[in-house]
Amino acid sequence: QVQVVESGGGLVQPGGSLRLSCTASRSLPSRYIMGWYRQAPGNQRELVAIMRIPGSIHYADSVKGRFTIFRVSDKNTLYLQMHDLNFEDTAVYYCYLNLPDGDYWGQGTQVTVSS
Repeated sequence: QVQVVESGGGLVQPGGSLRLSCTASRSLPSRYIMGWYRQAPGNQRELVAIMRIPGSIHYADSVKGRFTIFRVSDKNTLYLQMHDLNFEDTAVYYCYLNLPDGDYWGQGTQVTVSS
């Protein structure tokens, strides 16, 4: 079993920035998938950004150029740097981890963009 814990959400004004982090509770293998999803009220959970280790990064069209996903491997931590936030970015953001033994989700962290 692995726990993934997010942090870094909060309230921000339009145009502002936030950085989310997600830490896995144990060392990760050489191959895995880790990323961020979000769910706004009344909407389905949607992909924000995902990283395949080793390999590729994919962003949702709505966040390209504004969000950056990156990791610090020796800390088992994944980050989502968010810039130029807008009202449509308001959601609960979930960390996702795919390992050979299954899928793991964090509890979510709220991001609210409001003036």
